[in-house]
Amino acid sequence: MNTHTMTTRRNSSLLQLVPVMLCFFAMGFVDLVGTASNYVQKDLGLSDSQANLFPSLVFFWFLLFSVPTGMLMNKIGRKKTVLISLAVTALSLIIPVFGDSYMIMLASFSFLGIGNAIMQTSLNPLVSNLISSDRLASTLTFGQFVKAIASFLAPIIAAWGATTYLPTFGLGWRALFLIYALVSVLSISILAATPIEEERPDKASGVGECLKLLGRPFILLCFIGIMCHVGIDVGTNTTAPKIIMERLGLPLEEAVLATSVYFIFRTAGCFLGAFILRSMSPRLFFGISVAMMLAAMGILLVCDNLMALYVGIGMIGFGNSNIFSVIFSQALIASPTEKNEVSGLMIMGLFGGTVFPLAMGYAADEIGQAGAVAVMLAGVAYLLYYTFKIKR
Repeated sequence: MNTHTMTTRRNSSLLQLVPVMLCFFAMGFVDLVGTASNYVQKDLGLSDSQANLFPSLVFFWFLLFSVPTGMLMNKIGRKKTVLISLAVTALSLIIPVFGDSYMIMLASFSFLGIGNAIMQTSLNPLVSNLISSDRLASTLTFGQFVKAIASFLAPIIAAWGATTYLPTFGLGWRALFLIYALVSVLSISILAATPIEEERPDKASGVGECLKLLGRPFILLCFIGIMCHVGIDVGTNTTAPKIIMERLGLPLEEAVLATSVYFIFRTAGCFLGAFILRSMSPRLFFGISVAMMLAAMGILLVCDNLMALYVGIGMIGFGNSNIFSVIFSQALIASPTEKNEVSGLMIMGLFGGTVFPLAMGYAADEIGQAGAVAVMLAGVAYLLYYTFKIKR
């Protein structure tokens, strides 16, 4: 292959990655659920366990839709599946424009969860069509960096909508949904116009064949690891402002900035991780990340100083930023001929975003936010165990 051909293919891959990375940005819209649930809790006077139903509902749909999405990709392809996910996401973000009642928000978060389940299952393996396996982890991490930008912007946009004197069409903090809906429509237009050549699956698969992969010990370990990762992610996203309100008495409009601190550090971690993973072994980097989260949980359990709490929240954001990419890439590499099925299983693991917030909500109702932190600590302990199972 001559130099000109190699350069042309490289430039083509880069052009294809641009719309794919915009889709990663749209993938980050799911993280607005932590910010939104805090505002809904305030507006409707809900308890912690009632408010935590919203993020739990979002991630419940990962349990139902992830594996069927893996099968759908075998029939219609990854790109078309991503386009479907973007359309469902856009619908979910338009619904709150018509109100913020309990039922309207339940409907919005349900469609947001369905759209994101389809997107995360199809978008990650779509990247593997464009990138070689030795750069897959770092590329997925860069995608998570782009996703995190949308995540940390969400509380800032919501706070702006809630406090600005500029017209927001009467939406207040819900202006966030309208802005992200417009970005979803833009993502659909650009990806639809981008040609991507996909590898054809060797065979069609059923639900039973997909679930049977959990019988492989390493795939099961990866599945539980994803559950813990997203549980810590959604848990911190939702609980960080509540910890600050409980211990320092700050109003929600100020306390919600703790969510931005989390996502700023998660964004920075994803950006740096994309480069670090090119030169450091996944096991070593994963271990350092988990140790950082372990120390941070200790800070959140005992500290009542705002700066110390911000440090702990930031450490969780940085430490948790590359967990998903490492686990996901490890699972894909372990089963190279079953990428669609493995992707469906791994994204089904995002169901941890349902399990953890529910448990944290009940624990917080009983003993305060320290109970919620203890639930997340259990997830960190599992990730520490998983560290020693990572292939070098």
